[in-house]
Amino acid sequence: MKSKAFWWVVVLALLAGNIFFGLQYFELQKELEGIKTVSSSQHYNEMVLKFVKLFIKRVIKSDKEVDFDTRLKLENAVRELDDAQILSQWQKFVNSSSEVEAQKNVKELLDILIDKVYIR
Repeated sequence: MKSKAFWWVVVLALLAGNIFFGLQYFELQKELEGIKTVSSSQHYNEMVLKFVKLFIKRVIKSDKEVDFDTRLKLENAVRELDDAQILSQWQKFVNSSSEVEAQKNVKELLDILIDKVYIR
C-alpha cells in the first residue's frame, strides 16, 4: 500500500514539473518574440540611418556632382530598406527635372526617412 502511494506521489510530482516547465516554455517563447521584434526594428533603424548618413555625406555635403559609384551605393542602400514609400520618394528625387524640384524631393525623402526610424 505504501509502495502504491509512493508511486502516485512520484507521478504527481512529475506531472506538476511538466506543467511548470511547459508554462515557463510558453512564457519564454513570448519573450523571445518580443526580443526578435525589437532586434528587427533596431536593424531596420540602423539601415535607415546608415543610408541617411551616406546620403548627407555624399550628396548634401558634396561640392561636386555625385559620381556613378556613389549613386550606385545609394541606390543599393535604398533598395536594401525594402520600403515602397522610401523607394518611391527616392525615384522622385532621382528623376527630378530641376534643382528646385530636387530640393523639394530631398526634403520629403529625408522627412520620410526620419519618420521611419522607430525610437523606443
